[in-house]
Amino acid sequence: MSEADFTAPVRDPEFSATGVRIERWPRSLTTAGQVLVEGGTLALLTSYGRVIDSAPVQAVRVGRPWFGAGSDSAVALVNGTRYRLTLSGSGRGRDGRALTGRLLEVLRKAGDGSG
Repeated sequence: MSEADFTAPVRDPEFSATGVRIERWPRSLTTAGQVLVEGGTLALLTSYGRVIDSAPVQAVRVGRPWFGAGSDSAVALVNGTRYRLTLSGSGRGRDGRALTGRLLEVLRKAGDGSG
């Protein structure tokens, strides 16, 4: 058998953003982190790929901040810990507002089980 027979299919994550500022009040954990939604799990990673926190998307609450933040921010409650995610530095030619909206959409669909 060839090597190709043993390789698993590679799936793209439902959502991935790099260059994300991840804060856990009152301090910043990373200014170049990554938010990844893959296989029904949300993971917050440092710039080195170390997991800050992760949870099944059904257990994650996410939304936009009520006040005092730009439209490129989201607030996520992961395992009882509140994180502020600022996606303005995520690159790939997309602005922070579009990325934040996409993250909210992906998490809502995945949480409903309709993704």
